[in-house]
Amino acid sequence: MNKLAFLYPGQGVQTPGMGADFYRNSALARAVFDEASAVLGMDMTSLCFENNDRLDQTEYTQAALVTLYLAQTRVLTAAGIRPDITAGLSLGEYAALAVSHAIREVDAIRLVRRRGILMQNAVPDGSGAMCAVLGMKEAAVEEVLADREGVFIANYNCPGQLVITGTRPAVEEAAEALRGAGARRTVMLNVSGPFHSPLLVNAARELERELFQTPISDPDIPYITNVTAEVVTTKEPVRTLLAQQICAPVRWMQSMQRMIADGVDTFVEIGAGKTLAGFLRKLDRNVTVYPVTTWEEAQDVMAKLGAENEKLWRSA
Repeated sequence: MNKLAFLYPGQGVQTPGMGADFYRNSALARAVFDEASAVLGMDMTSLCFENNDRLDQTEYTQAALVTLYLAQTRVLTAAGIRPDITAGLSLGEYAALAVSHAIREVDAIRLVRRRGILMQNAVPDGSGAMCAVLGMKEAAVEEVLADREGVFIANYNCPGQLVITGTRPAVEEAAEALRGAGARRTVMLNVSGPFHSPLLVNAARELERELFQTPISDPDIPYITNVTAEVVTTKEPVRTLLAQQICAPVRWMQSMQRMIADGVDTFVEIGAGKTLAGFLRKLDRNVTVYPVTTWEEAQDVMAKLGAENEKLWRSA
C-alpha cells in the first residue's frame, strides 16, 4: 500500500439507524454522539437512530452525518489506522478537516449545523432544484449551460456523472436541453435548495463570519478542498475555502484524480452507503476502496489494515 485516504460523503446518504451499532459497541463512538448532543442541545441518538422527519431536513442532516462520520473515524484511529490524506464531498469536508486536526470535532459539528440552517433558508423552499446528468462529458455539459441563466454545475462526481443546480425552472429547462444534446439520462434530486450555486452567496457570507469566530489550525494530515481540488497543508486558506464551497462547484472527480496521481491507492469511505466507492470505480478500477458503514465493516477494515489497541476501540 502506497498511501491511505479517508473519504466522507455528502448529503443524501443519511438513513434512520445509522451509527446505532457503533454506539452499542464502542465507548469512543458513544462519546462523539454525546458530545454532539451537548454542543447542539439536541438528542443526536434519536435523530440518527429513530425514524423521524428531521433527518432529511438540511438543517439537521448535515450535523447528523458529520457526527456519524466522526464517531466511526474515532474507532478507526483508536485502532491505529490513520490516513495519509483526507477529503470529503461537500459537508463531508468538515469531517475531513476535523480528522486532519484543522478544526476541533465539536466545532465541525457546530459549524455544519449552522451551515445547514443557512443553506436551507437561503432561498424560498422549493424554488431551487438540483439534477443529476448521466452519460455526458463535462465539457459538453459546460457548453450547453454556457449561455443559460440561473443554472450552474454543482458537482463533478465522476466521469459521466455531473449535477446541475439553480432555480427550478432553469434546471428543468437545462435538463431537457442536455437530454437533447446527448445526455443518457437526467434525474431530478430530492432537494429543495440550489446548493453549490451563486444563489447561496449570502449564506456563504454568513458562514464566513461564523468561521472567523472559530479556531483553525494547520492540519496535521493534508486534505483536498472541494473548491480547487488542491492539497491544503496550512490553515490560512481554510476559512475562505469553506465559505466559497457553499456556492462553488464540488470538484470531487478532480480531487480523486489528484489523490491517485499523488500515490493514493487505498481508500476508506466512512459514513453510510457506498456512493464514493461507486464514483472511484468509474474513475480507476485499480484502486482499493473499503466501505465503513456498519460495525462489521469497520472490524473487517481494521483487520485488513492492521488494527491494534483493541481495548481502546471496543466498548468497556
